Amino acid sequence: MAAAGLKQVHLAAQLPGVHNVTAWSDPRSESQIAIESFVRLAQTAERGKFDFFFLAEGLRLREHKGLFYDLDIVGRPENLTVLSALAAVTERLGLAATVNATFNEPYEVARRLATLDLLSAGRAAWNVVTSFDSFTGENFRRGGFLAEADRYTRAAEFLATARELWDSWQPDSVPADAATGEFVRPGAGRFAHSGAHFDISGTFTTPRGPQGHPVVIQSGESDQGREFAAAEADVIFSKYNRLDQARAFYADVKGRLARHGRSPEQLKVLPTASVVVADTDAEAAAYAEEITRTLVGPQTAIAHLEAVWGCDLSGYDPDGPLPDIAPRPDSLLLKGHSVFRTGREETVRRWRERAEQGGLSIRELMIEVNGGQTFVGSPRTVADAIDRFVQSEGADGFVLVPHLTPDGLDDVVDRVVPLLQEKGVFRAEYTGSTLRDHLGLDPVGLPYAATEAS
Repeated sequence: MAAAGLKQVHLAAQLPGVHNVTAWSDPRSESQIAIESFVRLAQTAERGKFDFFFLAEGLRLREHKGLFYDLDIVGRPENLTVLSALAAVTERLGLAATVNATFNEPYEVARRLATLDLLSAGRAAWNVVTSFDSFTGENFRRGGFLAEADRYTRAAEFLATARELWDSWQPDSVPADAATGEFVRPGAGRFAHSGAHFDISGTFTTPRGPQGHPVVIQSGESDQGREFAAAEADVIFSKYNRLDQARAFYADVKGRLARHGRSPEQLKVLPTASVVVADTDAEAAAYAEEITRTLVGPQTAIAHLEAVWGCDLSGYDPDGPLPDIAPRPDSLLLKGHSVFRTGREETVRRWRERAEQGGLSIRELMIEVNGGQTFVGSPRTVADAIDRFVQSEGADGFVLVPHLTPDGLDDVVDRVVPLLQEKGVFRAEYTGSTLRDHLGLDPVGLPYAATEAS
């Protein structure tokens, strides 16, 4: 039962891999691409009554110095295909996918998402992202076709067009009336859109799903991204998992909603976070240090340094001091990665200052700047920290990214979730069937499935 006056914690799970957050070399780690791994992690999240399971995605394998950046997990199957398979082996868990709005078209994306929403009985979500680089565009023969300043204008029109397509089927479009012989209303699915980026018309083939529209997620950190989320999104991801920074981000994003005619409850702020649980705080701290040193090994430390310096630093000792040479801000050794592509001279200045103050080696500095683990401690310590973060308006909940695939969530579900339930801040059972139900969001229009059944 929910405790009176306390905010409810929202939890989601992300299959690890992007941005080098998975310890794939750990002997307990299993396949990163086999369907069994996706199934086990998703079913664990559902057993924990999580809101949704999230898959991130890039459209080109990253390259470091001209070679695949194998410190990331590469070669993942396509998101919506995987989630369609997971719809058959889960019942309530939301299914969220990153789908790019720069190198796709509204019709095909809207159709695939509407299909997932129908197959899953109303559990689909779309993380709307954009691409900034011509490197990714080369896979589509569109290198540099869209200025970075225009990427959100295209994304906004892309989303608006997708919504027009979903709305082309009304709640009563499929009467299936045997008495009159009418199966589909005339004009169902007809659409026409003319705008700066898209000029399309025709017939949309897929009826609306139980949610009306899939849940929309945004992950932009820029001012433009935050404004886009305040106007259009149901969920915004955040990288801020330090409470002071998180509260500032939370207040900023929530403060933008009123000018778009929205209330604070209509946008959930969910930072990504990691959790390390052990019997005692001391054991958890030791385990967290072991994990962090695995994730930021010597090779990773040098690669991150090269991404900022823009030159080959393979001759430097990762346990030695930072290079005393100037960075090359016009040189990009790590391609296809949104981190460290701008402001690198300022990053170098800050890193030098931090390393000098702390007497840090290259690897020690990389461990510090990459943040370590978010919540570390005994089950009670972790549950209290998550609850305190949410009650302090640093977030509405978290997207948990375990370092192991596929069993990295087990300790959270088995040992931390029961304590959150005991506090009355996390559901004991699902009370609705759709992802919008889990997030406390209203459906968009009347659900098609309910109309069909009435």
